[in-house]
Amino acid sequence: MTAQPLHPEIQKIVEQIPPASTTPPDPAALRAGEAEQVKPVDEREPMLGLVEDVTAVTPVGEVPVRIYADDADAQEYGLIVYFHGGAFFSGSLDTHDHVARSLAKETGAKVISVGYSLAPEAEFPVAINECFGVVRWAVEHADDLKWDHRTLALAGDSSGANFVAAVTFLAHDAEFTRITHQILYYPSVDLDFDQDRWPSLKDNAEGYGLEYNGLAPFNSFYLDNGADPADPLVSPIKRPDLSGLPAALVVTAGYDPLRDEGVAYADKLAEHGVDVTHLPYDNANHGFVVNFSWIPEFYDVFRQTAEFLKK
Repeated sequence: MTAQPLHPEIQKIVEQIPPASTTPPDPAALRAGEAEQVKPVDEREPMLGLVEDVTAVTPVGEVPVRIYADDADAQEYGLIVYFHGGAFFSGSLDTHDHVARSLAKETGAKVISVGYSLAPEAEFPVAINECFGVVRWAVEHADDLKWDHRTLALAGDSSGANFVAAVTFLAHDAEFTRITHQILYYPSVDLDFDQDRWPSLKDNAEGYGLEYNGLAPFNSFYLDNGADPADPLVSPIKRPDLSGLPAALVVTAGYDPLRDEGVAYADKLAEHGVDVTHLPYDNANHGFVVNFSWIPEFYDVFRQTAEFLKK
């Protein structure tokens, strides 16, 4: 357990959340519920100079993306390709719109948010290949996107951070060397849910939003569709050699069942020579970037991301 207490605003919310069910949810119903919570477009913040929906035509098919920039008239931009979280079966361009907006606002980069295909409708590794396809598409459309050819970062939260790690593997193994940074917010990097693997799976098992009992049911849609937890593309921490990967920012939350696997992944990257910045938010829970960035001290994660990209 972290020595710092859970932030009181988060505590108020998690006290109202019922215990995790051990039965998988109905994907359609959960997605519909998420969609109902999305604000109308004209109420979404922060306001930006450019928000545009386009279709990325990739070698694995057409993928919807949303492009964001704070200054619509800049001469050039660093690029951030963003993969939203949602346990591989939920989340959307809309549910994570505010995260992409905040990244664009604070970094000055052009953010490309990826509407990849979800489990269970899409089998493994369709979504990962779509994400890598969009990264390649961005490079191929450098002139249209006004890419500065200096910064090409991947960013993701939770399962989206899992995809960030997986895409860096695909890129490395394909000798695609354009990715400069990877940003992993409370990453899910070990889909073997043996509770003895990481102390935080027990320390933070109940009462903090994401619960241990919910991990297997929520991830079942992905794991039952071809994703093998022993495969490093599914559990990135199991890749033996992490050398040669892009500089990494790993953000962890003190009251997250996934905390210790995130810390261990940061340590393993560093052991293999990767430039790693580990940023712990000890009084936060899993999902705080999406759910609690309205709290100033947690919105700070976007400014810290900007600092990381400047290094």
